[in-house]
Amino acid sequence: MALAVFAILVAVSGPSRAEDVAVPLGLQAELLAKVASYDKNFAARAGERAQIVLLVKAGNADSARAAAHLQTALGAIGAVGGLPHDEHVVTYSGAAALTALVKQRRAAIVYVMPGFASDLGDIRAALDGVDVLSVAAVAEYVPKGIVLGFDLVSGKPKLLCHLTQAKRQNVAFKSEVLKIMRVYE
Repeated sequence: MALAVFAILVAVSGPSRAEDVAVPLGLQAELLAKVASYDKNFAARAGERAQIVLLVKAGNADSARAAAHLQTALGAIGAVGGLPHDEHVVTYSGAAALTALVKQRRAAIVYVMPGFASDLGDIRAALDGVDVLSVAAVAEYVPKGIVLGFDLVSGKPKLLCHLTQAKRQNVAFKSEVLKIMRVYE
């Protein structure tokens, strides 16, 4: 009987997804607004107004919902890294197009929404050598080459940083914030 109840609960709850957003997007927006100011190159990269690209996976409803939620949350924040900002929801159409878009718009931040697990190698390569802070909505993206992300540890948000990729993207976090991050290389 207990085994049957367990089987029903597993079937009803469905499989767990590897691309779950651990930290609520509103909190991610608040954390990003503060953490960006600890990047020594952020102000120079952004200029007078930070351009934030919210990268969405075509045909992925979770990705689109996350971008809409994050756009609203960021829009309610006066400054990101101490600067006014604009958000642009952009559908990913390949690595070369992403590189061109970031350069053309002078994007200071590329925020990668859920749905990109199979594209992370291409995204990382596209941003290699490009002056931009990449941020992951999904914590599991950071060890795979997205520079900054957020996870929950013992119920509290934890900052994650891929240090090698940060250097490749001209992101230089101050030591005081690196000390509190989980760093990947």
